[in-house]
Amino acid sequence: MGKKDAAMEIRLLGPEDAGRYKEIRLKALQTSPEAYSASYEEELAMSLEEWNRRLAANEHTFTFGAILKSRLAGIATLVLGQKKKLAHRAQIVAVYVAPETRGKGLAKQLMTEAIKKAKETERVEQIHLTVTASNEPARSLYAGLGFQTYGFDKQAIKLDSARYLDEELMVLYLDPPNPPIA
Repeated sequence: MGKKDAAMEIRLLGPEDAGRYKEIRLKALQTSPEAYSASYEEELAMSLEEWNRRLAANEHTFTFGAILKSRLAGIATLVLGQKKKLAHRAQIVAVYVAPETRGKGLAKQLMTEAIKKAKETERVEQIHLTVTASNEPARSLYAGLGFQTYGFDKQAIKLDSARYLDEELMVLYLDPPNPPIA
């Protein structure tokens, strides 16, 4: 599995990647706290065993990594709906590319691999994600991949006692082809 060229590879991460996954995830939370609902402090407190479990093979969660010159430069996680009535849905969460490797198409490749995996399940009909409404580069990427905005969650993230962020709710319909959202 995964996409590879001479210097870059997109692949599923496993428990053996827990140390470097923890490193990039903490970097994401520290440098872009507005983009995630989890906090740096919460995840810093997690044990390595908890990070291992997060990446352990299961049938519902798939974390992809972009390996660039032997280092983990980006991540994205696909979470399949587990309940019977939600099995047709999936979510893409925790997308991040290290600032020094942005502009190389890693986020698009990570997203493409996650979408491909969702399609391979043959049960996922729609993929949902949320993005901070002010994150124009991410919003543009997702729209370019066919995701459509269907709403906003006002004040979804509370950064501190005085600052809130809105999240944009987006969906990609896989089957039937993307119907326009009124």
